[in-house]
Amino acid sequence: MKLIESIKKDFNTMTWVLIPVAIAINVVIGQIIVFLKLPVYVDSIGTMLVAVVAGPWAGALTGTLSNVIWGLVIDPNALPWFPVALAIGFVTGWCAIAGLFKTWWKVMITGFLVALTAALVSTPIAVYLYGGITASGSSFITAYLIQTGRDMVSAVLSTNFLVEPVDKITTALLAFAILSGLPVRYLARFPRPENVEIEKGKRSTQIIAAIVVAVLLVIVYAMIIIPLLAS
Repeated sequence: MKLIESIKKDFNTMTWVLIPVAIAINVVIGQIIVFLKLPVYVDSIGTMLVAVVAGPWAGALTGTLSNVIWGLVIDPNALPWFPVALAIGFVTGWCAIAGLFKTWWKVMITGFLVALTAALVSTPIAVYLYGGITASGSSFITAYLIQTGRDMVSAVLSTNFLVEPVDKITTALLAFAILSGLPVRYLARFPRPENVEIEKGKRSTQIIAAIVVAVLLVIVYAMIIIPLLAS
């Protein structure tokens, strides 16, 4: 019964309104990233938004539906990754319940935990369904590691542990900045508004810090990866 009640708590009218919007955000951003072949994903912002204010079950559903709809309507390559999207929403939701989405530095912990989960779940999919080389830009890193003598599994796993932390921490920080910028009255209409409670008077500081750290992460990552791929 507790499990059923936990699931029910995630879903109210506002959750069902937000889920399609979040799915659209995921698909649009994800398709742009695939088209540009960038070595990041950033296609889980919508999933994290739902997971934080609605809960882990709603987040898991959002992630799953995002990849299923994306795969069936636009890009079939997105469909096999739905377990990863599901895990991202689920872990993000529980991290938020644990209080890890109330300050920018705690959000970084959430991003790191989500990254570890995503790396572990995505590696078997990349190896056994795609032979390690997928449509994402991160496959350039995998190919480079294979050329240096790494076996397929270790190359994919290394790529995931290199890309995922930057990607998921950045994504979490951006989701945090978006939620922190929304009116408290609006957030109160969701099932779990307490997950994003920020001390009064510090919202602007938290938003700025989150955006600055996210930008710095991307810049540092680019400075490391671009020379690597060009060599």
